Amino acid sequence: MPIVQDFVVVKIDVGAQIYLQTRWCGLAVKVINTNSVKADTLKFAQADLQGFLESASSILEGKREQLQLAWCCIVAGGHLLIEDLPGMGKTTMVKTIAKLLNIPWKRIQCTSDMLPADITGGSVYDQAAREFVFIKGPIFSNLVMADELNRASPKSQSAFLQAMEENAVTIDGQTYDLARPFIVIATQNSLDSAGTNPLPESQLDRFSMSLSLGLPARDIEKKLLVAPARSDLLEAISPISSVSRLIELRKAASDIFVGEQVAEYILDLVEWLRARAHGISHRTALSLTACSRAWALGLGRGYVTPSDVKAVALSVLIHRITPKGSYESATSKALVVTALQAVEVDS
Repeated sequence: MPIVQDFVVVKIDVGAQIYLQTRWCGLAVKVINTNSVKADTLKFAQADLQGFLESASSILEGKREQLQLAWCCIVAGGHLLIEDLPGMGKTTMVKTIAKLLNIPWKRIQCTSDMLPADITGGSVYDQAAREFVFIKGPIFSNLVMADELNRASPKSQSAFLQAMEENAVTIDGQTYDLARPFIVIATQNSLDSAGTNPLPESQLDRFSMSLSLGLPARDIEKKLLVAPARSDLLEAISPISSVSRLIELRKAASDIFVGEQVAEYILDLVEWLRARAHGISHRTALSLTACSRAWALGLGRGYVTPSDVKAVALSVLIHRITPKGSYESATSKALVVTALQAVEVDS
């Protein structure tokens, strides 16, 4: 019998379930029940992403890819770092996300003289009650924007560590749970800017993704010069989602199927980078998997493919790694791009 193709994956819909059937030399050898997300939920998620992109693109023109990655990061349950020079639209992007997703949010403008209590809150003595009363800080919100995070001192930066990992803060020996969902979107200026303090590896690793907006294309920048102010346009747009809807999307993303082949590809990718760079923790592999799931969900697919991993890999990895050894002179971006080209998907 002639072999038409050596390997093919066939998707078979059976009722509400989705199956992937692996065929080798024309013979079915393995059937995997993906136990994936229902078709209606996939359509709902795809429509949610498209609605978000259409509305957000009216404010941040030419940044569709960055907006899709930001949506993916939030749906994956992660925190987002936006790195760029001042005046590139970082704050506008956060305001747009908060408005469209209809999430309660607070902004923290980080400065060099900020104290941890300015972020988490603290105990204040109530003279009338003759006792200390805890006053919540701005971190007690669903979405917290930490503007120019790297202008804060290392001591103040550390106030975010427990919150970003455990969804809680401990003050005066008492642990307080934060809102759910809890999202930190931080902006940071270039390290070349005056008055900045580099974020430690432990904090960088807590950000699932990092993005850079960059300058707009010339035709878009020309349009921005004569168009109404972005703040006016932002006031005019309407929310397209809600906290409860985001929780549903997160649940759906966590149910997206990750096959053995994709899991092996993710491990091959992080192990290749670990041999050539510092900063690739187990949390990195988990973030890459979670963001790949969210990317697949946004495309209306109930399972992850290697193309989903590649779509999010640069944003998930670039801020974490520091090249070492013979790769020390390479940039983080160049090393990630090289990894994506060098690591092959096992068939």
